[in-house]
Amino acid sequence: MNITVLGAGSWGTTLAILLAEKGYAVTLWSHNPEKAARLAADRENKDYLPNAPFPESLSISSDILDASGGKEIIVVATPAQKVRETLNKLSSLPLSETIIVNVSKGIEISTGYRMSEVTKDALPQLSHRQIAALYGPSHAEEVVEKHPTAVVASSLDEQTAEKVQEAFSTPMFRVYVNTDLIGVEVAGSVKNIMALAAGAVDGIGYGDNAKAALITRGLAELSRLGIKLGANPMTFAGLAGIGDLVVTCNSRHSRNRYVGEQIGKGRTLDDVLQEVKMVTEGVYTTKAVVELARKLNVEMPITQGIYDVLFNHKSPKEAVMELMTRIPKYENR
Repeated sequence: MNITVLGAGSWGTTLAILLAEKGYAVTLWSHNPEKAARLAADRENKDYLPNAPFPESLSISSDILDASGGKEIIVVATPAQKVRETLNKLSSLPLSETIIVNVSKGIEISTGYRMSEVTKDALPQLSHRQIAALYGPSHAEEVVEKHPTAVVASSLDEQTAEKVQEAFSTPMFRVYVNTDLIGVEVAGSVKNIMALAAGAVDGIGYGDNAKAALITRGLAELSRLGIKLGANPMTFAGLAGIGDLVVTCNSRHSRNRYVGEQIGKGRTLDDVLQEVKMVTEGVYTTKAVVELARKLNVEMPITQGIYDVLFNHKSPKEAVMELMTRIPKYENR
């Protein structure tokens, strides 16, 4: 199998290594020719994933057309807000036999589209059977060290999801099939917002009660949005839902949780983002989801609170107090 991974961050690099170790011919593409040259020379990604050597069958490229032509699977691992720009570069390629697998998690700010919708919009020649997502609780740092990990391969077409499952499965990387692409993508995107909020809880110094409440009510928020968009409610009880939400809200590997923690300690967003090397998807997805929730009339108070903290200079403690003193509600209404 010939596979290309677009995006040489930690997750793209990890998946390229995983696939190459299975014996596939894998190309890892970087948009930066200088970085691509370093990756090829070092045979590892010293910036984002040090001490993870590249298998022999993994090649490096900065030429996206050369890297992507004639591939059976193209994995899109760029930042979510760069997915459209990246896929636009493939418009001249014949892609009728190619599956596009999005592993980027986010909602496009300019359109409110999920990544599968961005893919179809950027490459209208694709059919739904050619678009899939690979989401779930899967920090790159643990996957590359072969810690047991379980994720979902999702597509509107069951056979496509099964093909992705087969391509990525290893003894330590278990892949389940899920055909609820809407639910998987909503959960995988909104959980990054909740991780920012969970980090802020940690930064303020609140304890386990607060974190448990945040995760539970965060799950309620992302479920409301997903169901409004047509998702299967059961998806949110699965790996792409509660699984990814729990790991992202608690893990030391989570950039979103770390950024929220630093803001909870009193640092500004700009200051923290200058420190963090990689893209923090939740910051951008917060902008997109606040607007999407407004359009769909979906109540998402935690998301709105994080938006106010990030962009309206509200203090994290003030946002928490507003959440805690809202009008009393029934839990399941």
